[in-house]
Amino acid sequence: MDVTATTPREGESAGELPVLTVSELNAQARALLERGLPALWLEGEISNFVQPRSGHCYFSLKDTQAQIRCALFRTQARQLDFRPQDGAHVRARGRVSLYVPRGDYQFIVEQMQPAGAGALQQAFEALKRQLQAEGLFEAAHKRPLPAYPRRIGVITSPTGAAIRDILHVLARRFPAARVCLYGIPVQGQQAPAAIVQALQAAGARGDCDVLILARGGGSLEDLWAFNDEQVARALRACPLPVVSGIGHEIDFTIADFAADHRAPTPSAAAEVVVPAADELLARLRAHEHHLRRCQQHRLHRAAERLDALRRRLALCHPERRLQQQAQRIDELQRRLDRATQARLVQAEHRLQRLSGRLRAATPAHRLAQAQARARAAGARLLAAGQTRVQHAGQRLALASRGLQAVSPLATLERGYAIARTAEGHVLTDAGQARPGQPLTIDLRRGRLHATVTGIEPVNKETAS
Repeated sequence: MDVTATTPREGESAGELPVLTVSELNAQARALLERGLPALWLEGEISNFVQPRSGHCYFSLKDTQAQIRCALFRTQARQLDFRPQDGAHVRARGRVSLYVPRGDYQFIVEQMQPAGAGALQQAFEALKRQLQAEGLFEAAHKRPLPAYPRRIGVITSPTGAAIRDILHVLARRFPAARVCLYGIPVQGQQAPAAIVQALQAAGARGDCDVLILARGGGSLEDLWAFNDEQVARALRACPLPVVSGIGHEIDFTIADFAADHRAPTPSAAAEVVVPAADELLARLRAHEHHLRRCQQHRLHRAAERLDALRRRLALCHPERRLQQQAQRIDELQRRLDRATQARLVQAEHRLQRLSGRLRAATPAHRLAQAQARARAAGARLLAAGQTRVQHAGQRLALASRGLQAVSPLATLERGYAIARTAEGHVLTDAGQARPGQPLTIDLRRGRLHATVTGIEPVNKETAS
């Protein structure tokens, strides 16, 4: 081992151990580490990854039993072909060193490449897929949050920053709500069982309207208690609606998916479960103003109606109504007298008309009129019959002459004959017959039965 000693100070003897400053000790330790350990490859899971504005990256590489702080400077970070993040399983090449100002043992990364997802991340994804396949995260199972909770249960560490943030938000937004704290450890091996017991206890008591399950931020392993399967099932089995506010906005746990509502932070969870008191007061003032206006409007309408009823009552006073009824009786009496007189006059006129109609409708008068009409009708009937007979005779003579002109009998009278086949068809052309065909020939007097012995067609030129 190479150790460099400083010059002895006053009062020190040469045989005593050398005295080093902290900076000198850290510098020598760094030199020993860098000279004693060559460049090497490390494989592990990234956690607590941060990248400030400088562009350098700081994180830890860990396995199941240990971890080491790592630094990846901006020049090497720009050469990476992937984006490092918490939970990523990587292989890093570099050298072991020591950060002198803080005395931190660290690994300076020069190259880094992905080596598959980290064990915790793999377990998280596997459990998420399993519970999602069972329908544990279905939106249909989510319970609505109460609008105005009177008692809020908070399941978190009683000494952490999360409870302080939640109480501060609740006191500011809705001071009327009471808070019941279920103190639990939020990380470690006992944390999942404690969370389950707190959920079961709050559900059994049933004195809270809503529950908040919360803790502050941390790495994946710090939040691992909220990725437990039993915690997820207890969240769904709890009869009370649960709001999760675990970690920071970018952190997601199985409990976030199983809860009825997920908030990005504990403070946001407190804001979700209660309304803002100032907003409620503003709404109440608006309702009060609206009620006042409605009440004033109704009072104004009632006053107007009262005035109208008073006026109607003045118009409907009993004495006035009696006077009006007396006047109406007098008017009706006058109308009755006028109507009676008019009816009598009408009846007299009608009687006169009926008497004249009766005199005109005596049997003797009506008989004479009927006889005169009968005589006139007989004369008209006789004249019409004679005229019709004369016209019919004229039409008959004219039709007889026309019939005589076109009658085949007249043709036969002039010496012509009509030849017919056995079927009764009249022959008009010699070409219509055939030799040996029987014919019937009609003459002016009688009929001949003949047989065709020869056919002499008519020459077309001669015919034309």
